[in-house]
Amino acid sequence: MREVAVLRLVGSIGAGGVLYLTPMVFHQAAFSATSVTQGLALAALAGTLGRLLCGLLLDRGLNCSLPVLLAVLFSLAADSILFMARAFPGYLLGQLLLGLAMGFYWPAIELAVPLSCGRGPAAIPSARGFALVRSADAAGIASGALLGAMLAALGLLRGVYLLDMVCLGGMLLLLLLRPLPDPIRRQPSAESHRWAPWLRALLPLLAIALLATALPALMQSALPLDLVRGGLRRQPLPESLGALLIGLQLGLLVLIQWPLGQALARRPVARGLGLSLTCFAAGTALLSLSALMTAGVWLVLLAQLPLAVGQAAFLPIATEAVIEITPEEHQGVAMALFSQCFAISALGAPLLAGFALDGQGHGAGLWLAMACLCLAGLLMVRRIRPRPQSRPA
Repeated sequence: MREVAVLRLVGSIGAGGVLYLTPMVFHQAAFSATSVTQGLALAALAGTLGRLLCGLLLDRGLNCSLPVLLAVLFSLAADSILFMARAFPGYLLGQLLLGLAMGFYWPAIELAVPLSCGRGPAAIPSARGFALVRSADAAGIASGALLGAMLAALGLLRGVYLLDMVCLGGMLLLLLLRPLPDPIRRQPSAESHRWAPWLRALLPLLAIALLATALPALMQSALPLDLVRGGLRRQPLPESLGALLIGLQLGLLVLIQWPLGQALARRPVARGLGLSLTCFAAGTALLSLSALMTAGVWLVLLAQLPLAVGQAAFLPIATEAVIEITPEEHQGVAMALFSQCFAISALGAPLLAGFALDGQGHGAGLWLAMACLCLAGLLMVRRIRPRPQSRPA
């Protein structure tokens, strides 16, 4: 498990700057909010094919390292293009490659967690494994975003792509030295071809995931633009200060991810999912209210705590829920479908957010709508039904 956590930590350092600060990079290049979010949506669309293909191959015994290696190569190409891009076509090509990279990366790196938990003489519960790797993700993304904020303060914001390329080189070396585990190979059976029962059980979780994964997508796309453009009364923030505010949420995530993930790992997954949606609703309500106040920046600051708690609760618990609901022979495809929720949310949420920000000139309506949807999503939590005896002994 330590090798998987270190790999994800290194990759997340570079990804933190790229994912959260790319909207600011191209805001500097005078791109409209709609243009920026169209590129993010294209990246999400490109990732859908990669996710499904990766999941199918993993269920057929493909080593988890191979899709991750392919993702590293796509990301290196994307970074080199985005670093040089000054026009819309170059920006779109870079986002296309970045989306393909994420599509191959996530199903494989997530499935590597329960496989690694079962290796060695002392197996550990997969819920604890997911808490560990999500802590590594949080630490890496926060570090990358803060480094990006420093680059923004120095006027070198495009340096986030160079930072990511260095981290990708480190991932490549780690993968070559310690490959990820192989998925479990089983002989085909009549039961293994029946998808309907486990898909029906998985649908409520996927519906929750579509909603909850829209929040990180909006944190990466709409929130940076909302901060630098200002609200109805809230004044626009400098790009470097906007990046620091985003870094604050990521820093909080680092502090609470491991203890909160450990605490929720001992409880039913529905409890963690309910906590996540409640906190997301509170955080987005505060963001909406901040646009209406002259000193709204303080409400933006306050919103970072519930948003961080919501993300810390959702990410490891939802991934563990996929493992608890899905039979082992279908977990590759199930992880791909779960990861697909990130892609669909990243496709739809930034597009709608871009139209809302350009149409209204502020984010008050956008954040209020998200708060209402998160509260409505609590109804789906009651329908989560893990398989009997799904937890490790």
